[in-house]
Amino acid sequence: MTLGLDLGYRDRFYIPRAADGGESVYLCGHSLGLQPKTVRAYIAQELRDWELLGVDGHFRARHPWVEYNKLLTEQTARLVGAQPLEVVTMNSLTVNLHLMMVSFYRPTARRHRIVVEENAFPSDQYAVKSQIGFHGFDPAESLVTVAGEEELEDLLDREGESVALVLTGGINYSSGRAFDLARMAWAGHAKGCVVGFDLAHAAGNLVLQLHEWDADFAVWCTYKYLNGGPGSVGGCFVHERHARDFGLQRFAGWWGHELETRFRMGPDFHAMAGAEGWQVSNPPVVALAVLRASMDMFDEAGMERLRAKSVELTGYLESLLDRHAGRGFSIATPRDPQRRGAQLSIRVSGSVRAVWERLAAAGVVCDWREPDILRVAPAPFYNTFEDIDRFVDCFVGFL
Repeated sequence: MTLGLDLGYRDRFYIPRAADGGESVYLCGHSLGLQPKTVRAYIAQELRDWELLGVDGHFRARHPWVEYNKLLTEQTARLVGAQPLEVVTMNSLTVNLHLMMVSFYRPTARRHRIVVEENAFPSDQYAVKSQIGFHGFDPAESLVTVAGEEELEDLLDREGESVALVLTGGINYSSGRAFDLARMAWAGHAKGCVVGFDLAHAAGNLVLQLHEWDADFAVWCTYKYLNGGPGSVGGCFVHERHARDFGLQRFAGWWGHELETRFRMGPDFHAMAGAEGWQVSNPPVVALAVLRASMDMFDEAGMERLRAKSVELTGYLESLLDRHAGRGFSIATPRDPQRRGAQLSIRVSGSVRAVWERLAAAGVVCDWREPDILRVAPAPFYNTFEDIDRFVDCFVGFL
């Protein structure tokens, strides 16, 4: 089985090699996406401009560095369902999460709690606990977890007046469960809470409509499904209703200063309107060049087409695994395609690490999480139905 999207895009990525010299079965885009073949050319352009122009590259480069991040603005807005004013590419995910909480977590004695998803990614938990402690509250009292939408609504009905911030992932990193973000945003706002999202596993994976869903803010990384490279620059969304609220507390830096007067080097900070006003430092141009190589393809393909392909691939993986039900594993991810992204989390009886090691030796790249989860994610840009056939054959044979 093949579809045009495989033929059109797989050859535009480098597929890592297995020990036998053939292509590996790479099902780890949920952790690190593959390198687009155009990356070298995108980087070379900036290195050439640096070589020939030096500091003048800020204004005379083919893509002047002083506004290089704007090359990604409209593409990013389309990717996450936002207006251009509402998005910026900057920093890294957890740094952006901290910057957002500086502005949007303003606890009081009455309203100080943060609600996060159950089993949230550890970095989110560390960030949230540290912010709570920074404000003088006890995470044991101020941090609350919920399993999903229903539990959030029940909690808010009972205790919503004590909640300052609802902060949930788009997809849980371990289970692969996708949340109804529109429903969660509505529930939080109905009780006067600020609502933010961590879209690390959702950006480039699900069709998002952040402006329409009315989130106050969102953050994401770009090295997973967005193929931006290891440790690549993160993304940030701030809803337009906050675009000109210059009274919002923020940690300021000169790249968030309005461009018209930035280089006058004045002592007083005047924030740019929109998400760009939360920038702190000038962006790493070479890193953004890598991300551009991938984002150009996202813009060309469109998230609707990619998502449709993803649903087919993940559904095919699920159907093959179901043929071997009762063989010492189960699927921990929801069965409804609308409640998951590309990732299936497979709960393995016995040693999941031993299974993973045997898969790796056979040229199958996925990952595992304690205590018993094997995470497998067919990415629609470069994975094929044949990849899934090979994975299932190996996986079942190694149980």
